[in-house]
Amino acid sequence: MSDLPSLNCPTTTSRASVPTLGWMSRIGFACWLMLAAGSVSQAQLSVVPARASQLPSLGDGSELPAASERRLGDRIAVSIFRDPDYIDDPVLGDYVQGIWQPLMNAARARGELSNELEERFAWNVMLVRDRSVNAFALPGGYLGVHTGLIAVVSSADELAAVMAHELSHVTQRHISRLMTQQQRQMPWVIGAMILGALAASKSPDAANVAIVGGQALAAQGQLNFSRDMEREADRVGFGVMVDAGFEASGVGGMFEKLQQASRLNDNGSFPYLRSHPLTTQRIAEARARLQMAPPTVSSAVAGHSHLHAMMAARARVLGNPGVDALRRMQAEGQRAMPAATSGSALSSALAGSLYGGAFAASRLREHAVARTLAARLKTLAATVPETSSAADLLAVEIDFEAGNIAQAAAASRFDAATSRAQLLVQARALLAAGRAAEVSDKLQTWVVTHPKDALAWQLLADAWGRQNQLSRAVRAEAESRFAQLDYPAALDRLKAAQELLRSGREGAGQNMHIEASIVDTRTRQVALLIREQALEDKVDRKLQR
Repeated sequence: MSDLPSLNCPTTTSRASVPTLGWMSRIGFACWLMLAAGSVSQAQLSVVPARASQLPSLGDGSELPAASERRLGDRIAVSIFRDPDYIDDPVLGDYVQGIWQPLMNAARARGELSNELEERFAWNVMLVRDRSVNAFALPGGYLGVHTGLIAVVSSADELAAVMAHELSHVTQRHISRLMTQQQRQMPWVIGAMILGALAASKSPDAANVAIVGGQALAAQGQLNFSRDMEREADRVGFGVMVDAGFEASGVGGMFEKLQQASRLNDNGSFPYLRSHPLTTQRIAEARARLQMAPPTVSSAVAGHSHLHAMMAARARVLGNPGVDALRRMQAEGQRAMPAATSGSALSSALAGSLYGGAFAASRLREHAVARTLAARLKTLAATVPETSSAADLLAVEIDFEAGNIAQAAAASRFDAATSRAQLLVQARALLAAGRAAEVSDKLQTWVVTHPKDALAWQLLADAWGRQNQLSRAVRAEAESRFAQLDYPAALDRLKAAQELLRSGREGAGQNMHIEASIVDTRTRQVALLIREQALEDKVDRKLQR
């Protein structure tokens, strides 16, 4: 029974067995079962060759419509967005998206991602501040990655192995299939309870046996079904990962880490090992199948491995490891300085040490140390295209935190190839330098093509507020709330913008007329969405009775 996944309630499970943020206690046992189907289960990453998944679809066996699953995911996601452990770090987010998008493209090309799911689901990857090594999938295409996972994996290939596994849980409709399985088993449980009630008059022991036996039968069926879904996610995820261009050895690397961790005493670092223990049989099976995988080009070439080392260091710092851990990272960066001469080549270890040391020193407000380490890293990273942008942005962040606004703004420039991280990190520096008009122009263009970027809307609100365009600033705040699915808050801000426009405080003219039209239209749209959501909730409650 050691291979069986745990079915503990949220109040008794560990923090990383499932994503136990503040919202977990409000989800309840039924929703936990759905989350359990999408929990990372890295210890169960058994795989088969990619071509084995090229089979005709026989239907997903789910009775839950995709739209209903999306609504369920939205309700959970709202709580995650509000939780302080949710982080929107543009730099780390860009790195994760650089892995996620090839996986999505591969799933689409392989036929794993249907047009309906691609259109209806959110496909939103969220970063969670948690030092545990974990990731999770939620209903409706929401996926979460813990900072602890990014900090521990040795390459993008290993991170891709975990994310492909989670992606496959969503594309194969495992959560909705699990719910359907629960509904199908409910008559057996009810029947056992009825038999128990009938038997109670003659023998209390017989009644207990009937009731407990029925519950055990349902639980065992649920466990068997869950294991089957894990195997399917292993198989499909491996194929997606390989077709996306990542090396199959990334799965092997994860297994090696998990096997080594399982030999150590449980200290909470790998919590899912308690409920998903590794077995020699599963490891041997995975390694044997890896040998059958087609050859791939590794993403762990020099530049990519350097970038991963830098992002892993960033994840460790963002995980809030404590002052002592930050000081150790700073000291590690300072010890690496003698090896970081101008004529030396940049290695992955050196890149990670300098980046982590500089970022940790900035968090400790040791600004002089942070600038020195960042400057040395920037010099060495200039010769490696994959790392130069990350080093430049780190220098801008450190100058900004140190109060060197002029220097941070001087190093900030927008161009046609500006990434999200470059845009948002540099926008903060330029706003502080009084260049709000430049920032608002660039952010306006960005949100047109990225309307769900909540952080970009927040910065745009700041930029418009600094230019005394109050109604626009309030509307941008509303769009930021809307992007995080907080529709009532978005409606409140839109109504506040309407009041500002009616008051005439911002004058009149064609521009204000256009702004008023935009606000009125969005107000009606959000109000209609709230009413539709209330109606859908009412229908769902009736169906559950």
